[in-house]
Amino acid sequence: MKNVVIGFLGTQLDMGKKRRWRPTISLVEHDHFNVDRLEILFDMRFNRLAKQVKREIEERSPNTEVLLQQLDLKDPWDFQEVYGKLFDFARSYGFDDERERYHVHLTTGTHVAQICWFLLTESRHVPAHLIQTGPPGPEDDTPKFDVIDLDLSRYNALQQRFDQLSREYSDQLKGGIETRNPYYNDLIDRVELVASNSDEPILLLGETGTGKTELAERIHSLKLDRRRIKGRLVHVNCATLNGPDAMATLFGQRRSYLGTAGTERSGLLREADGGVLFLDDVDELNPNMQSVLLHAIETGRFYPLGSDHEISSRFHLIASANRDLRGLTASGEFRQDLLARLNTWSFTLPPLRSRTEDIEANLLHELDRCERDLGTHVGFNSDARSQYLDFAKNPATRWPGNFRDFSGSIRRLCTLAPRGRITRTMVASEIETLQEDWKSAQSNDDYRLVADVMGDAVSDVDPFDLVQLAEVIRTCRNSSSLSAAGRVLFAVSRGKRKTQNDADRLRKYLGKFNLEWGAF
Repeated sequence: MKNVVIGFLGTQLDMGKKRRWRPTISLVEHDHFNVDRLEILFDMRFNRLAKQVKREIEERSPNTEVLLQQLDLKDPWDFQEVYGKLFDFARSYGFDDERERYHVHLTTGTHVAQICWFLLTESRHVPAHLIQTGPPGPEDDTPKFDVIDLDLSRYNALQQRFDQLSREYSDQLKGGIETRNPYYNDLIDRVELVASNSDEPILLLGETGTGKTELAERIHSLKLDRRRIKGRLVHVNCATLNGPDAMATLFGQRRSYLGTAGTERSGLLREADGGVLFLDDVDELNPNMQSVLLHAIETGRFYPLGSDHEISSRFHLIASANRDLRGLTASGEFRQDLLARLNTWSFTLPPLRSRTEDIEANLLHELDRCERDLGTHVGFNSDARSQYLDFAKNPATRWPGNFRDFSGSIRRLCTLAPRGRITRTMVASEIETLQEDWKSAQSNDDYRLVADVMGDAVSDVDPFDLVQLAEVIRTCRNSSSLSAAGRVLFAVSRGKRKTQNDADRLRKYLGKFNLEWGAF
């Protein structure tokens, strides 16, 4: 195949006034690379130089065909003009990949021209390799000559470095914990892509204690590292924004507010300018606050209390919620337009009971953290460690508080460990403590859940039925239909029946308490 080289005339270097090395002419001075055709792009203002370079090349390399291609540029530093004309040149060239191998000489031309050459070759509008030449070094008489193929391993090595950096960012979002749960790892990879490339709001969903606050803090750190923000993370606990000072806390307050001298406050929105605003438990906002906050989020402008002038604050937004926001929207408790604004990127963090593969790695993480806080080395006896992990990974262990329960449990064991060793007796006592706490909390949660559906009639439900009915209500609320809920609730027994009418079985069960599907 013939080697074809295309490049700009070097209007300064190819004159050869200041140094002997001339880049275009040097192309034909390398024994290991034969140039069968050299096409030189030149501006009519340098017509004489172009013809001179052509003659010299033909004298030095008689087998090289030299073609002069006129390409006039009003401003060789104008990106739009240079890219447009090179693009038109490539469209009309008529590349023949089967007979000729093409190269672009990247050394000559303005920096703008070099960037345009790279973009056109990388996108394959110009199916060519890149050639980079340079003058000989002080201890070498041979001019530099490098062929760069964007499709070969050198380019792949660069991609590997980017992939490695991406993995480091993902590890940063995980807090350095080596997680194995496929769903969670995939979620973190997507969060890394979004946080690194988008400025749109991020909504973190999931049960209490699943790590939403920690993930928001790590997203802020990642955005700082990627230079997408410069400011700090402002954490707003939305559950506290329902009192008389809520508006002032969020939007700020002028000293003359209400006609009397008072304390001037900048407000949390203004403090988040240039950084990240984290609206924690956004589902706890009252309707009035939701409306005012929506305007500030969409426009980046708001009025502090007592001010006639708007203030601007630009921030990246992260919000978190424990409850189902779509369900709250359907019941009128949460604004649909606010949910639409927050829900550009939504991620649901899985509960600890769904991540049993990661429990051991999180155990090591919690032990390290306790050692730093307590200032002493703490560890499990081998039998105690196995006992605790068996309990923690057991499907019957629900971990209702998720990582809050888990972290608190490890901290108690480390604090009470004699001589820094956690024994089987200590583990057994801790397991009993957890189960008693969860049983009490579950009983209260079950009562509130059934009372929410049945009202005062909950007082007629026996304690035994209360636990079962609460689980049925939870399943119904998380299911799309009566049949879907029945398939979950009767998952074991339905396989032993000749007829499987799950919806009818569930309907009859609900009828015992005068309940229907629509009650949920």
